[in-house]
Amino acid sequence: MPHPVAAIKAAIKRIAPAPLVQQLARLQRALVLLRYRGDVTRAKGRSELSFWRQTLRAGQPADNAHYAHYFTTFFGLTLADYAGKRVLDIGCGPRGSLEWAGGTRRRIGLDPLARDYRAFGTARHAMGYVSASSAAMPLADRAFDIVASFNSLDHVDDLPGTLREIERVLAPGGRLLLIVEVNHEATLTEPVTFSWDIIAQFPPALVPRWEAHFEKPVGPIYESLDRRVPFDHASPAKRPGLLCALLEKTAGSGRA
Repeated sequence: MPHPVAAIKAAIKRIAPAPLVQQLARLQRALVLLRYRGDVTRAKGRSELSFWRQTLRAGQPADNAHYAHYFTTFFGLTLADYAGKRVLDIGCGPRGSLEWAGGTRRRIGLDPLARDYRAFGTARHAMGYVSASSAAMPLADRAFDIVASFNSLDHVDDLPGTLREIERVLAPGGRLLLIVEVNHEATLTEPVTFSWDIIAQFPPALVPRWEAHFEKPVGPIYESLDRRVPFDHASPAKRPGLLCALLEKTAGSGRA
């Protein structure tokens, strides 16, 4: 059962007009910044933790059953594609996004708040956690066969640095799985905004093999993806959408 505050916020996102949701987001950002005296980094981190405290009830197991589908079937992959592979989830959160991946050789979640997430029981997870910025990963070159960024690329503080780091830690022939909201208004926790051309900003070594655009009819991203409504680019209405893509690192590229 979700925290009452989280439930109210989710309900507002589902039924309120987009302009009202945006105004409420601006007000919340202003209030949080005021509380932390303009310290954006601290305010952002505290806001993220507040979200998870409202989402994950104390003593209750985290809801993470949906991750297996989005790491596999959604991208046309199977569990066999992960057998013996090294997997990295960027901006993983505390839910145990790779707990399903028992057949992998290595499964790591990277998040700047990973140490704080121990309060949510992540030490009990089978996957490992690394507390670091996505723009400066303390990970070796070519260390992973599959890298994922689900609902996290717009949360980063340094987008160009993050894209370079993704290319660096991904092994040649490896895959990048991307799910990200586009065309949304910047918020305290999602400061990066971009449009459907975000794939063009990735390093040339990361070649798109599949891409899909979906509408975002409800607030929660995965609930919108479950509906799989194709984005209507012919509509003039300005609104956020969801971009999903599978990219592959070309063989022979990257650092030795």
